[in-house]
Amino acid sequence: MRRFFLTIFLLAALAALAAGAGGLWWVHQPLKLPAPNVDLSVEPGTTPRGIAQAVADAGVAVDQQLLYLWFRISGQDRQMRAGSYELDRGVTPKLLLNILVRGEEATRSLVLVEGWNIRQVRAALAKAEQLKPDSVGLSDEALMEKLGRPGQHPEGRFFPDTYTYSKGSTDIALLQRAMRAMDKKLEAAWAARGSNLPLQSAEQALILASIVEKETGKAADRAEIAAVFNNRLRIGMPLQTDPTVIYGMGTAFDGNLRKKDLQTDTPWNTYMRNGLPPTPISMPGKAALLAAVQPAQSKSLYFVSRGDGTSQFSSSLDDHNRAVNRYQRGGGTPATKAAQ
Repeated sequence: MRRFFLTIFLLAALAALAAGAGGLWWVHQPLKLPAPNVDLSVEPGTTPRGIAQAVADAGVAVDQQLLYLWFRISGQDRQMRAGSYELDRGVTPKLLLNILVRGEEATRSLVLVEGWNIRQVRAALAKAEQLKPDSVGLSDEALMEKLGRPGQHPEGRFFPDTYTYSKGSTDIALLQRAMRAMDKKLEAAWAARGSNLPLQSAEQALILASIVEKETGKAADRAEIAAVFNNRLRIGMPLQTDPTVIYGMGTAFDGNLRKKDLQTDTPWNTYMRNGLPPTPISMPGKAALLAAVQPAQSKSLYFVSRGDGTSQFSSSLDDHNRAVNRYQRGGGTPATKAAQ
């Protein structure tokens, strides 16, 4: 009898070892996916059993009961996180558990480029992969109201940067992040402003920075360009900057700026109106924000493109005209940039 019980015990032990070895082998085997990539959505509050069910529902060829048991046996079943995941071919039950425990959600990225206007921002959002287009169909006014800024113009309110987001995130959420980032960058720049500026507020600094962003061809010229505009504002001289005119033309701009455009009045035509335009004209980056409030110590009032991306600066109209003759001989509109 004693030998009988010993035999039963040994058989049970061998079966457990075999099952354990089989389980150890299984958790390291790739799961069969219906496609190279499979989306897996785990809603908040989903139980471990529900997660196993969600994996099977996503098309993964797996025994959901076995997968659930693996979650339980691992001791990490309560550590799995909700989120949007992307499973790739080669994922094993062990790797799947690690992904869920670490919350390694599938992410995408979107680049908002320095100098873009709001039309370009919204076009990029509309094309962004796996980003819910909740802003589509909203006017600019309705968009800002949705973002908690009713009555504020959207131009220049979003900081240009690379933003990562989880699959299924909304474009509104991404814009909120970009808006908060611009708020912080602008606040920091305004706090670091130099003395004797003609700017009266952070809002004016943002507007000027947006112009500096559009006018700068080479980074080394940025502070000097900012100085030209600050100097003009200080003495009440028109800014006479082409990018503001182009912005005021909106979609009517065909790539060519003509004399009649400079003579057509809009709120943004700085040839026709003194001072800053009513809104920013683009998204300025950090360098442009700082240049606007920390301009170079310069008496320059004019600049003209040398044709290689850099600018020639002058403090008198005579010097400027000589620079125009040298660098823009035979040119038209470009020679008038911040020139008269």
